[in-house]
Amino acid sequence: MKNPDEPVVLLIGQPNCGKSTLFNAMAGHKAQTSNFPGTTVQHTHSRVAIGGRTLNVIDLPGTYSLNPSDPAEKVALTHLFTERPDVLINVVDASILGRSLELTLELLDMGLPMIVALNMSDLAEKKGIQIDAGRLSARLGVPVIPTVGVHGRGIGGMIEAVLRCLDVPCLPLRSPRWSSAVEDPVGRLEAALPEDFPCVANRRFTAVQMIETGDSFCASFLEELRPELKRILDEVRATIELSRGLPAYEAVAAERHHLAQKIFEDASTVRRNLPRTPSERLDDVLMHPVLGYPILAAVLLGFFWLIFKIGGPLETLMLKPFSGLKAVLANGLGDGWLGHVADGLLQGVGGGAAIVLPYFLPLLLLMAILEDVGYLARAGFLLDTFMHRIGLHGKSVAPFILGFGCNVPAVTATRILESRRDRVLTSLLIPFIPCSARTTIILALIAYFLGPLGALGFYAANILLLAVLGRILSAFFKEDSPGLILEIPSLKLPRPKSVLLKVYIQLKAFVRFAWPLLIGGSILLSLIQFFGWDRTINVLLKPLTTGLLGLPAALGVTLIFGFLRKELSLLMMLQALGVAYADLPRVVSTEQMVVFTVFVSLFIPCLSTLAMLAKESGRKVALASAVLSLVVAVIVSVAVRLVF
Repeated sequence: MKNPDEPVVLLIGQPNCGKSTLFNAMAGHKAQTSNFPGTTVQHTHSRVAIGGRTLNVIDLPGTYSLNPSDPAEKVALTHLFTERPDVLINVVDASILGRSLELTLELLDMGLPMIVALNMSDLAEKKGIQIDAGRLSARLGVPVIPTVGVHGRGIGGMIEAVLRCLDVPCLPLRSPRWSSAVEDPVGRLEAALPEDFPCVANRRFTAVQMIETGDSFCASFLEELRPELKRILDEVRATIELSRGLPAYEAVAAERHHLAQKIFEDASTVRRNLPRTPSERLDDVLMHPVLGYPILAAVLLGFFWLIFKIGGPLETLMLKPFSGLKAVLANGLGDGWLGHVADGLLQGVGGGAAIVLPYFLPLLLLMAILEDVGYLARAGFLLDTFMHRIGLHGKSVAPFILGFGCNVPAVTATRILESRRDRVLTSLLIPFIPCSARTTIILALIAYFLGPLGALGFYAANILLLAVLGRILSAFFKEDSPGLILEIPSLKLPRPKSVLLKVYIQLKAFVRFAWPLLIGGSILLSLIQFFGWDRTINVLLKPLTTGLLGLPAALGVTLIFGFLRKELSLLMMLQALGVAYADLPRVVSTEQMVVFTVFVSLFIPCLSTLAMLAKESGRKVALASAVLSLVVAVIVSVAVRLVF
């Protein structure tokens, strides 16, 4: 329910326009993420105290139009109608102003109080585009504030404009009009709308929506209750189609596109024949259809090498004090239950601090840098061809890339996929993406003992497995998958503040959620060992561990903990075998180490991932994912054992 004492300020714009950066500049990073009522699509909101007022600032999902097909875009439109904002901030990308203004024109038709944030003005200038904000404001009939969100430029002016708009609503003076061939029929339908007609936003916007959507917009309602209005709508659409030689929705879209381009040309000066920027020349190489792939492989190799070079020495340095403390506790508390609990506590704290964090921190840092630079989107572009090969299309790249950080938000990100076929298929494949937790195991075992090339080989084999599984699973889904529109952000130097903030947020989540699980699991395993229950569990799992996988029987109990959190299997491995990390090769062969890593990486998604799968795609899909992962883990692990 809207609070009248807290005006709603809504940020809306096309994807990659810098909207979230402006939101963070206004609201800080104390924002909350919530679902829209009745949906699973999320928005970000924050209560902000500005100028003696408390504002409810909301960042909607990016949308290209107000007549959308994407679930996130649909819910953004629903939010506009159900919780009408006191001020609407339309964030546009100044570097592609002509295209960005198409959404602006749709918003103007709604007649809501509105401000245009002309974002990325610096990038437009680099492209040789000089935009006269005053002239643009005059053409649109609403305030236009130039901003550069990443540097905080123009934020103060935008906030001042919001406050002025709250005092004196900045309603559009008059939304720009189209050519008479389309404008006159629109006016006719608008005039024909009865006074009691349930308009979506206002009469003009409703009339345009009716013309664009045709029979899908209240068709049965009009046929039964408003037959005269239905007749006028059909006549108006037929008039537009006859005069323009296009379907009515295409004619309206063409008018909007033409008007957006005309406004852009009137308000801008563009310097032609500019020399290609270094960023553009670099993109020619990074996204080259041949050179792009070895560069991607080199980036991944360098990624693992750096993590290994940073994590290895850190791990050795941090393990020493915990080893000494373990000996002191053993001497002081003895072999009773209290000694086991203390040992488990030390193993959990020390394992998280000395084994997980040395690899997890550089992993987060490098991932944040690659994202900030803009390379992750380019990797997605290169992998789009790969996605076609396995029966998916480019939009599935985004969830897969997120999966390298954590599978839970990756499953959540499948909401952007239009078809259930793609959502289910992508969700079934995501658990096979090595998340940061599994990457920690890969780096701590494969990279540390076999070198970074071994880790890269492990990842290459994992991607090949993903392709094979995708190809097999897609055979069970006969529907076609929709195509891809992939936004490629400009290359830029990473901003230390942004990078460190992303690392902090991920690290905070690890410390608050994962580390307590590591500590609790370690204490629980110590108690299980103290009471001798581990022997029973290991005997029950012996056909799997020693029979199929050729692993020490003592590792059976560790697999159960891996279901809670993948890093637990690594810590429990050392605890169950009773060895220090550096002494691991003395009791476990290289073959066993690889087989263990393969099995733990592939078998049953962690509990939080399964819970998210059940929430997003249903319990049957979650169960299918668990069974599929277990079967694949056993088959691949046995195959690896046979190869060795």
